[in-house]
Amino acid sequence: MVRMSNSGDRLRSPAYISGSVQVGVDGAAHAGSRGRHAEFGTGAQDPPGASPWPGAGGRWLIWPLRAVLWAALLIIVYRGVTTIVLGEGAAAPGPARPAGGPSQFPVDLAEAYALEFGQVYLNFNPATQAQREQELASFVPANLAASSPDLGWNGSGQVRLQSEHVAGIDVQDPRHATVSVLATVGGQLMELGVPIYASGGAVVVSGQPAWLSAPQPISPPAPAAVSSDPAARAELMNQLPAFFQAYANGAGTALNRFLVPGVSLTGLNGSVAFDSIVGLVVPRGGSTRHITVTVVWQVLNQGNPTTAKLTMAYGVSVVDLQSGKWYVKGISASTEAVGGQ
Repeated sequence: MVRMSNSGDRLRSPAYISGSVQVGVDGAAHAGSRGRHAEFGTGAQDPPGASPWPGAGGRWLIWPLRAVLWAALLIIVYRGVTTIVLGEGAAAPGPARPAGGPSQFPVDLAEAYALEFGQVYLNFNPATQAQREQELASFVPANLAASSPDLGWNGSGQVRLQSEHVAGIDVQDPRHATVSVLATVGGQLMELGVPIYASGGAVVVSGQPAWLSAPQPISPPAPAAVSSDPAARAELMNQLPAFFQAYANGAGTALNRFLVPGVSLTGLNGSVAFDSIVGLVVPRGGSTRHITVTVVWQVLNQGNPTTAKLTMAYGVSVVDLQSGKWYVKGISASTEAVGGQ
C-alpha cells in the first residue's frame, strides 16, 4: 500500500510511477525501460551502462547521402557511355603534334610555285637578261637575288623551256621541301629540283635549284604466252573492222549495234579514219574474253585524209551473246606492246 504525502502537494511516491523515472544509487534520474523501448517498438532492454539512443532526429542525414551516391553513380555511367560511343580512352593520347607538322606543309602551293619558277628559270636569253633577273627576284629571298641575280647563269647562250610538269615532292620537315619538276629543255628531257621554304602560308625558293637526270626507261618483262583460240579469232577478225569504223566515226546508232545491250560508248568523232587491223590476240575462255587488238589509224586534217598513219593497241572486252556473234563490252588502252601478232 502506498501512502499519499501528507503535505497535500499531489505528488506521488517514485514507486507509484511505474516505468517512468527511477532514481539510481548516484541520485541521477534515468528514463524507464518500458517507456524508452515502447517508442521504437523493440521490447528489448538496453544492456547495462549503454548510452541512451539519440532518437529519430539523425534520420535527415540519410537523404542527402543517398542523393550524393546517386549523383556519383550517374556520372560514372555517363562517362562509360561516352567512352564507348565516342571512343574516348580507347588508346592513351600520344604526345601533341607540333603545329605545322610535315603533313601541314603546303604541298599544292609549293608545287605550283615551283612550276611558275621553272617558267622563268629555264628560259634565258641575253636580250631579255634584265627582265629575267627582275622576275627571278620575285621568287627568291632578297639576299639571294642580290648576290646572284641570274641564279648561276653566266649571261651567255640561249635556252627555251618547251614543257614542264611536277614529278613529285619530298617534304623534309614542316618548313622545307624539294619539288621535282620534269621538263623538256632544248629538246632534252631533264628533272629540276627546286628547294622550297614555307612559313605562315607563304613559300619561297630558298636556294639555287639543281639540274637532275631524267627518269631512265626500263624494259618490262616479256608477256606470258597466251593460248590462242583460232576459231574465235577468225570470227572476231571478220566483225571488228566494222566496229572500229563506227568507233572512229563516233556515230551513235551505227556504234550501238556492236555493243552489249546497256553498254554506252563514245567514239572518236571523226578525228581519225580506220585503216586496218594488224594484230589480234584472242585467248581461250568462256563467253566473255579480253582481247588485244592492234589498229592502224589514218590521221585526218580537218576531215581530210593525210599520209600520216598511227598504229595503236587496244584492250577490248567482248561477249558472245549468240553462237559466233561477239559484242563489245568495253574498250581501253592495252598494256601489251604494239606490234603485229
